[in-house]
Amino acid sequence: MTLDQRNSPKLLLGITGGLVAIIVLFLAYQWFFAPSNEVLPQHEATSLNAPAKPAAEVKPTEPAVATDEKTIQLVDEKILKAAVPENESLAKEEVAKLKDIQTQLKDQEAVLKAQHTDADDLVALKEEQIKLLEAQLAQKQ
Repeated sequence: MTLDQRNSPKLLLGITGGLVAIIVLFLAYQWFFAPSNEVLPQHEATSLNAPAKPAAEVKPTEPAVATDEKTIQLVDEKILKAAVPENESLAKEEVAKLKDIQTQLKDQEAVLKAQHTDADDLVALKEEQIKLLEAQLAQKQ
């Protein structure tokens, strides 16, 4: 190759285009064939990596209403009383699940408290608005 051919803008454009095409193809391959982050159902997830004897499973439950009507039980008591698996990796997995549930509950508590304060603020603003409208009606009459 002569010096003129090496410094050709067409050659540089062709090499750049080829590299861009390879990168785009690689990213498209990664995007199409990447494993999805879908959660497997509980029976499939435990059957893939569980030992022959089943461990105590943590199943998501709907909030159960406690004896007091004002108190709502968010976590099933069975989770707290369940036996810890003998396999260390399963025990760590259970602890991780419980920590995850705990952080979700704390986040939910923070969101609910924020919603409660927002609702209180809205009620106060609506009461103020009603007083102003009543004052306007009184002035018109």
